Amino acid sequence: MFVTGRLALAIGLGVIPTVLLSAAGASPWAVAGGWLLLCVLAAVADTVAAADLGAVSVSRRLPARALRDDTVETSVVVRNDGRRRVSGALRDAWQPTAGAPQDRPRLDVPAGERRAVAVPLRPRRRGELRSGFVVVRSRGPVGLAGRQRRIDAPGALRVLPPFRARRHLPSRLVRLRELDGNTSVQVRGQGTEFDSLREYVRGDDVRSIDWRATARAGTTMLRTWRPERDRHVVIVIDTGRTAATRVGDGVRLDAAMESALLLAALAARAGDHVHLVMFDRVVRARVTRVDGAALLPALVDAMAPVEPQLIDTDWDAAFAQVRTFTTRPALVVVLTAQDAVASARAFLGSLPALTARSRVLVGTATDDPAPTASRRVAEDVYRDAAYARAVREAEQVATAVRRAGAEALTASAEELPPAIADRYLALKAAGRL
Repeated sequence: MFVTGRLALAIGLGVIPTVLLSAAGASPWAVAGGWLLLCVLAAVADTVAAADLGAVSVSRRLPARALRDDTVETSVVVRNDGRRRVSGALRDAWQPTAGAPQDRPRLDVPAGERRAVAVPLRPRRRGELRSGFVVVRSRGPVGLAGRQRRIDAPGALRVLPPFRARRHLPSRLVRLRELDGNTSVQVRGQGTEFDSLREYVRGDDVRSIDWRATARAGTTMLRTWRPERDRHVVIVIDTGRTAATRVGDGVRLDAAMESALLLAALAARAGDHVHLVMFDRVVRARVTRVDGAALLPALVDAMAPVEPQLIDTDWDAAFAQVRTFTTRPALVVVLTAQDAVASARAFLGSLPALTARSRVLVGTATDDPAPTASRRVAEDVYRDAAYARAVREAEQVATAVRRAGAEALTASAEELPPAIADRYLALKAAGRL
């Protein structure tokens, strides 16, 4: 049973008969008590007259997966097998991060029929969202009170990373096609593969002229080259405590996921094999032996439930996981936050064992400095000093990373994904991958 605001209004209106009858000599307490009893009896009668919810059943219509921050259309189908019309409201029990509407949708289901009630969601967090039940209310004819019932209706929605960096993919694919020989632009570097012969065009590199083919054809012939395929790209995402740092509009782990997805999409189009491991002290997610169109769905599905862990990462164990993917030389992209000298010692100690057999790129997402107000106060001075110290320590760590044989790349959360993709393309163009 539940009561509505109309019952409170009806009780409040009891002031009028209480005042009038008290002036006529009646006891005000007796009048107030009688009016309250009348309102209670009216509420009970209204509840009895409401439709019985025992004959109501519910089912759900919702997708299995959705992107974070996108609107998801879901609905609850209410079926009324009773003899009375169900008129009231419905509430779906999603957690707050699902972004369900705060107001309760109205419900009006005639006897023997069913109605779909829209419950739009806007999830604000990755991972598994669940709703275990639905609460249905049926008001009485007067609207003072009604019946309420909780109906079990389990539902689950997996919220995936949004992949906002997808907007950078078309321009990088154009550059990849140029490298791959689909346009007139051809590159040659150490380790590139021979593609085909074509006639010489003014402006081509004369070092690529094939003199034997020229003698046979009677015209100048040029060798064209394409980047090697079937290379291995291993992406390591640090899920330790530094991944929980706020960077831009999210945390550092979100920026790492965006970078990994853009690089994976590009490498898959280039014909390379992509492997992913998300690690702190244990494996949080792992994707391998997946190529082609199935790669991105597998990656976002594996990334969805992973959250930063407030522990230090075991880098020896993390790099041991890398060695399980392939025995061939590979490009290893480590997405972490090595911006403090004290916390980077374990990482720098383990890095040489990885650079000895693979090309390593270390990517770090940083936060842009806050704009300084025209009128500076002591808080602004301390903030600027702290930022300057953080930049200096990050440069020291980046220098140590380069000494260990790896490349250090630092950018904001928005600029890191395209920066890593551009570096991958540069390695392809130079024949180093």
